[in-house]
Amino acid sequence: MSTMIVGVASAVSPLVRRIVAPNPGVMTGPGTNTYLVGIDEVAVIDPGPADDSHLDAIVGCGGDRIRWILCTHTHPDHAPGAAGLRERTGAEVLAFGSRDGLEVDRALRDGEVLEATEFRLTALYTPGHASNHLCYLLEEEALLFSGDHVMNGSTVVIAPPDGDMAAYLRQLERLRKMRLRGIAPGHGEVITEPKVVLDQYLTHRRARETAIAAALVGRGSATIEELVKDVYVDVPEALHPIAQFSVWAHLEKLAGEGHASGAGLDGTWLAT
Repeated sequence: MSTMIVGVASAVSPLVRRIVAPNPGVMTGPGTNTYLVGIDEVAVIDPGPADDSHLDAIVGCGGDRIRWILCTHTHPDHAPGAAGLRERTGAEVLAFGSRDGLEVDRALRDGEVLEATEFRLTALYTPGHASNHLCYLLEEEALLFSGDHVMNGSTVVIAPPDGDMAAYLRQLERLRKMRLRGIAPGHGEVITEPKVVLDQYLTHRRARETAIAAALVGRGSATIEELVKDVYVDVPEALHPIAQFSVWAHLEKLAGEGHASGAGLDGTWLAT
């Protein structure tokens, strides 16, 4: 297992190196993982924030072999570095589409393949954390670059309206059926037991949803803040404002199934 040192390239596999961006935090863990795939031709996955030292480290590792810049989604810890990296390398920017300041040269859809001399990367459309989220499968190593769809060491925040819990769970189920040898997440170390972690994610989300539904039925009506206090007793209170978004996402899913009604983060929700 490689050590996560900011700004220093480390080998993840024969075809993959990782550089951790200098943006550690509650939501980003040690920092955003930028991956360089390939030796003769290089694809950079998630260039991270627009930080000159980080972009210089990427170029220092990949040099003029960098031909593609791929973004999993357009959140500010993953995609803003694409413009600066493109300026430095002339590489083509690929993602689900142009949004949130990201300008793509080519939009990717589910199943599209990037073919290089040494590897194939298949784009997998995985909405849930973000409506424009893609994972990338490195076919030669059965390694999935999961962005923020799956992380190591924590669960993923699903924040409506762009986040969608029902879609997220469907995509977790889809990945669970794939034969993956590893998951290279947007934050944290490589996951070496993908099925175990995906099962844990699904179990955790289902348990949270059951608890939220029961708490709502018990109260009859409740605010999201009240439901967080009822359900997230195992989470430090300082993180409750973040948990509110996931509760909102679960409520939207329950509403879509006819089990709840309400509107927004600050409104009152009813059991139906």
